[in-house]
Amino acid sequence: MPRFAANLSMMYTEHDFLDRFAAAAADGFQAVEYLFPYAYDATELRRRLDDHGLKQVLFNAPPGDWESGERGIAALPGREAEFRSGIDRALEYATALSCPRVHVMAGLVQPDAKPAEPAEHRDTYLANLARAAEQAAAAGVDILVEPINGRDMPGYFLNRQDDAHAVVQDVGASNLKVQLDLYHCQIVEGDLTATLRRDLPTGRVGHLQIAGVPDRHEPDRGELDVSHLFGVVDELGYDGWMGCEYRPRAGTSEGLGWLNDYQGENA
Repeated sequence: MPRFAANLSMMYTEHDFLDRFAAAAADGFQAVEYLFPYAYDATELRRRLDDHGLKQVLFNAPPGDWESGERGIAALPGREAEFRSGIDRALEYATALSCPRVHVMAGLVQPDAKPAEPAEHRDTYLANLARAAEQAAAAGVDILVEPINGRDMPGYFLNRQDDAHAVVQDVGASNLKVQLDLYHCQIVEGDLTATLRRDLPTGRVGHLQIAGVPDRHEPDRGELDVSHLFGVVDELGYDGWMGCEYRPRAGTSEGLGWLNDYQGENA
């Protein structure tokens, strides 16, 4: 049965961030993920995890200037030194939090980019990921790349699952993997059952995420049959985590009926 992690950047926003750990644990979650830990001391985050019996399963590497609209720098030529520094910082937090995965965001490519530039972006991306994977391997950490839909994040460099898997294969590092967010995948490509059956057995998928489509609320609302999808994941023997990266329509706890029903049916 899939194991679910609460995404504390989107869920439990009715609480201050550091209080979300307790709220997630009270609802039965055993693991958490979120976008970024860097506004908080790693010791304090570790204390929250330990106090509530939670595992940290994922967070993102520094993304550049998030407040000004940057969404990663891994594929941006000229930002290599900043990228290396960001990976160093991410791995410090990953070690302190015993977090086995760090998502590296590719970045936005300007719509007026010259025809020759996509190759330059990809070359930069591959080189940065290879370096990051090498650093992370020494810490026992996987580096993840995630295709993100262009409706939510126009101009994002990586949109499709096949492109993400090609990147992982081209780099050739065993600890570089794909973060498969079923929400993004449904918007860009659909055909989720076939995608899961094609990609999970490769061993290249390091993390799953879920949200309802099209509005990114609870996953049982909208066009996804999550009970079916969870069954496919279970059938394929996936033993990793599935991050609940959605925005609750109202209170987070009140919207967890989908999870309670599924776990009750499969107890």
